[in-house]
Amino acid sequence: MADMVEFQSNGATASGYLVVPESGSGPGVVVVQEWWGLDAGIKEMAERLGAAGFVALVPDLYHGELAAHDEMDKAAALMTSLPPDRAARDMGGAVDFLAAHEAVTGRGLGVMGFCMGGMLAFMLAASRPDRIRAAVPFYGFPQGDAEPDFAAMQAAVQGHMAEHDDFFPPAAAKTLEDRLRALGKDATITVHPGTGHAFMGPHNALGTLDEELAARIWPEVTAFLHEHLD
Repeated sequence: MADMVEFQSNGATASGYLVVPESGSGPGVVVVQEWWGLDAGIKEMAERLGAAGFVALVPDLYHGELAAHDEMDKAAALMTSLPPDRAARDMGGAVDFLAAHEAVTGRGLGVMGFCMGGMLAFMLAASRPDRIRAAVPFYGFPQGDAEPDFAAMQAAVQGHMAEHDDFFPPAAAKTLEDRLRALGKDATITVHPGTGHAFMGPHNALGTLDEELAARIWPEVTAFLHEHLD
């Protein structure tokens, strides 16, 4: 079952795409969008999580704005104009909504994100150690001054990055993994050889979709989430 829902966001109202598995219950996962917005591609990823037994919620961080996959300039503008405080409130509201949802079971929540959403997945895991127990960021992570304080983070991290990525360089991904491990975090960030940014994207907007790799990674991702959330 999939539907649009509304939830509280620190005194305001936000919306998102909610998927509940056929079983009617499962661990909760916040899914964070790419720079396109709440599009068919990110909804498909949430539906895949639902098929794997999770209750997935994609908060609409752009509040109805959307860029088509041939509108990279618009997508970039939407991303850069996204108010960071509003995004943080909306993601936090999504966490609280899932935590209180009758269909959500398990020991905690997960977060999964792609590109911009991969970066925000790290941010959410760092800011909500009370709820987030597993994070799966794809080809995106915070860098430089944008990097949060990870000291309190409780989530295990399974990151998947691209070898050929000008946005999120592999060397920086390795540095982040080393820093997280030095803090005692359970973190593995894999740079997949021969891949380009957005290699999981079903829309294939950049021509970098690697269907074979995506099919191989997905069972690892769902097993990781079940391990830490069930």
